Amino acid sequence: MTARWRAAALLLWAAPALADGPRPTKTLEECIAIALERQPTLGSSEAATDAGRARVRQNVSGYLPQVDGFWSTTRTKHATGSGGAPTVGGFAVASTSSKPFTFNNTGFSLSQVLFDFGKNLDQIRASQARVRSLEADEQTQRQTVVLNVRQSYFNLLADQRLLEVAEQTVRDSQSQLDQAQGRYRVGFAPRLDVTRSQVQLANSQLDRLTAANNVAVAEETLANAIGSEGPLDFDVVDVLDARVSVPSERDALAQAFDQRPDLRSLQEQRAAREKDVASLQKQYLPSVNGSANYNWSGQDFPLQEGWTFGATVNLSFSNGGLTTAQIAEAKADVRGLRFDEEKLRQDIALQVRQAVLDLRVSVERIDVSERAAQQARENLDLAQGRYREGVGNVIELNDAETTRASAEADRVRALYTVQTSLATLENATGKPIPKP
Repeated sequence: MTARWRAAALLLWAAPALADGPRPTKTLEECIAIALERQPTLGSSEAATDAGRARVRQNVSGYLPQVDGFWSTTRTKHATGSGGAPTVGGFAVASTSSKPFTFNNTGFSLSQVLFDFGKNLDQIRASQARVRSLEADEQTQRQTVVLNVRQSYFNLLADQRLLEVAEQTVRDSQSQLDQAQGRYRVGFAPRLDVTRSQVQLANSQLDRLTAANNVAVAEETLANAIGSEGPLDFDVVDVLDARVSVPSERDALAQAFDQRPDLRSLQEQRAAREKDVASLQKQYLPSVNGSANYNWSGQDFPLQEGWTFGATVNLSFSNGGLTTAQIAEAKADVRGLRFDEEKLRQDIALQVRQAVLDLRVSVERIDVSERAAQQARENLDLAQGRYREGVGNVIELNDAETTRASAEADRVRALYTVQTSLATLENATGKPIPKP
């Protein structure tokens, strides 16, 4: 009776969800599209890239004409001395008179870099390389979001299937209990068969509750992965049985070294610092700037016109070793980035090799788990038949049920492992693996 009340309570707990009707379904691709649109981490990386592009435009402005306009007006009093002033103690005492006047000055000026041996051009190229590094970082973040969505998606599918296994186990345990009670009532089975069947049913119901909770947690995890603040409001399409091909290790490594955005980001950072070195080295060379000025000034209107134009040559002879130290710092950064790139290539090689091996083993495990599940189902059928005929015992039947549930769960986990291993490999190579 207790087991039946537990089953009824579970059905009442699930009733509100059933009353709402079926929810819409979304594919893995649709979930990924939602995440790429909603995830705030992607917005942050996009903003960083936009800031980098703005810095490129700032450096480009150094090669463009600089035009300024100005206007000023001042009201002034001048003190003027008077001739034939009286003397005191042998010194003349100047008398003063004030004459205020207004002076106006307006016009515009133009300046232009004529030649700087490419110093600013190297700065532009350095900032462009940094933008490419930021774009690669943005792509890395996108791949991380995609990986999180895929893992959460497959985890939800696996937990849903494990819930189905648990529900089937509950049904089998209930059938076993009904059969044991019937045999006990007619005297064909001892009371022990009934109590063992009740314990088996209670344990399977607890497993079902745990599986249902795992599904709820998996839904929350997927909702978080796609950037949703509320609960998941749709069901997912089951693709755990999708076929998977295992690429060769050599092809996977070649693809990773060519496609990994984090590796490309380091390469672009190194290129940017190399351009910084080139720009700093040219600080020892002169730069030529042109300037022009056209203005109107005077006390009364119309103002008098005036203009100037010319060129200046700037050359730094000594700045206390500042440029030399900046060059040394930039060169050290370049060496450090080279070592970072080498270390990342080693890490990528390890990640890809491990992912290929994991995927290969996972694919092979599917066939083994399917055979084991089929054999466990056949064994359960035999145990149920033997118990109905009175030649088997309840211990044999319980063991067969437990083995069947365990084999079915192992098969689900094998399917889940294949899909997550493929997702990990594609993240390690930086590009999807071709479908079979």
